[in-house]
Amino acid sequence: MRTDIVHIGAGELTYEIRNIVNVGQKLQELGMETHWENIGDPVAKGEKIPLWMKEIVADFVMQDATYGYCPTRGMLATRQFIAKQVNDRGRVQIGPDDILFFNGLGDAISKIFGFLRRTARVVVPTPSYTTHSSAEAAHAGDRPVTYILDPDNNWYPDLDDLEKRIKYNPAVAGILIINPDNPTGAVYPESILQGMIDLARKYDLFVICDEVYHHIVYNGKKTVPISDIIGDVPAIAMRGVSKEMPWPGSRCGWIEVYNSDKDPMFKKYVDSILNAKMTEVCSTTLPQMAFPSLVSHPEYPVYLQERIARYERYSNIAYDCLKKVAGIKVNRTNGAFYMSVVFEEGVLNHQQTLAIDNVAVKEHIEKLVSASNVSLDKRFVYYLLAATGICVVPLTSFATELQGFRTTLLEREEETFKMIFNSMAEKIKEYLASA
Repeated sequence: MRTDIVHIGAGELTYEIRNIVNVGQKLQELGMETHWENIGDPVAKGEKIPLWMKEIVADFVMQDATYGYCPTRGMLATRQFIAKQVNDRGRVQIGPDDILFFNGLGDAISKIFGFLRRTARVVVPTPSYTTHSSAEAAHAGDRPVTYILDPDNNWYPDLDDLEKRIKYNPAVAGILIINPDNPTGAVYPESILQGMIDLARKYDLFVICDEVYHHIVYNGKKTVPISDIIGDVPAIAMRGVSKEMPWPGSRCGWIEVYNSDKDPMFKKYVDSILNAKMTEVCSTTLPQMAFPSLVSHPEYPVYLQERIARYERYSNIAYDCLKKVAGIKVNRTNGAFYMSVVFEEGVLNHQQTLAIDNVAVKEHIEKLVSASNVSLDKRFVYYLLAATGICVVPLTSFATELQGFRTTLLEREEETFKMIFNSMAEKIKEYLASA
């Protein structure tokens, strides 16, 4: 074309979590049975939505109001309900106008990063959930600025590294926190979070905290919402119903804005996000209207606790399967439903393989791994998929140079879950010993 129409950040928009599906589907066509451990959709993995929850949603479906537009910020009654939940904790006070609904947190992430000044950067964790790191990099047209999550220290943020990234990069305007974390499954203690907020205060930054998994914490770990400790620092918390409820197909998430009155520039930035939402009119009405009734139902905490107990049990099964495998680093998952496995430095090479019984599958995979740009961990992921049908995501796709993979704890059938992780352990051993 006579004029370049491609956005400067287009090359930064990647999502290997779904890209790997294309490979898996091709192998299915060639006769492979696939175990999809790549994406965090509890419903797709067989989560049974309880009847009482369906009945509440069905009742709202019968109301004419759920078929219409809602206010741009979201349903007032729902925003009042959420604000009361925050205010009842007593640490920070917000009103319903400090809450803004989106069509899922993917929509919120796009707006939050997309309406930053292009030269303003948000430092993101490494590894980092792809939607965040890609959106931040795309808005700036450059690689993401990152701080280290340490696999040798429970995947906790390295606060010294974070301060260096801020101190020596004056373009950094904000800090992204994901707690509980995706992709690592780490849960940050209050002291870590406080240290990050203290850095934001020291360097006059704002904070974005993705708390979509906040109520899915286990193995005796504790954390706090950012609202408890934010003090006077401008911040945005991100919440949603997709994982906790779970209702990912609702595409319903929201942000809670803290201390917008403390900094005129931050307020102007938040207003620009609201104005952008106005051009879309509003977000989905039905899930917003149903949300208070769903989470206030007496069976809701029981249902949520049953799921949390299962994830806790599975996190320990997965950890026990992998912890003694030489050549990898494994941390027990304590929140959300992901586990990240890291290969020790130097144990991977381009000669390693796994036996693949299906000739057509073998030919297809060997063609894929022969490409010069295939990372060492993606090579392993392809061979694991071809040899076992287990589909995981290369860790290097999460804005990190660490070689490894991310998997989920979502398989509902316990014997199948054990088979998957025992197979992973055996195939890692075979792969590392193959060359």
